[in-house]
Amino acid sequence: MASAESVSDVVRVEVAYSPAPRQVDLQQFVFPSGTTAAQAVIAAGLPSRHPGFDLERVTVAVWGRAVPPSAVLRDGDRLELCRPLVVDPKEARRLRYRAQGERGRRRVSGSRSR
Repeated sequence: MASAESVSDVVRVEVAYSPAPRQVDLQQFVFPSGTTAAQAVIAAGLPSRHPGFDLERVTVAVWGRAVPPSAVLRDGDRLELCRPLVVDPKEARRLRYRAQGERGRRRVSGSRSR
């Protein structure tokens, strides 16, 4: 069994990246203590596994909160790499609403006409 001192010298981190919609690359790694988010991305091999991956174009987050690539990771962190949005979510909703209007709007549950 490892001593308490050697256990604190490493951090266990989960790295999540979605290269395309409905595709997720999720892996767990053990890094040396003091590893930054940028170092973890390189060590995890994301640039080699995903052609076109660019650390400068993604948002780096830990548990859903944006952090700089220089942020030091802690044991148990989930490092998330978020692609830039292609379409503004509000605009996408407006477009779906307009398209639905052309086909006829469905009745919202709970609003019964009598």
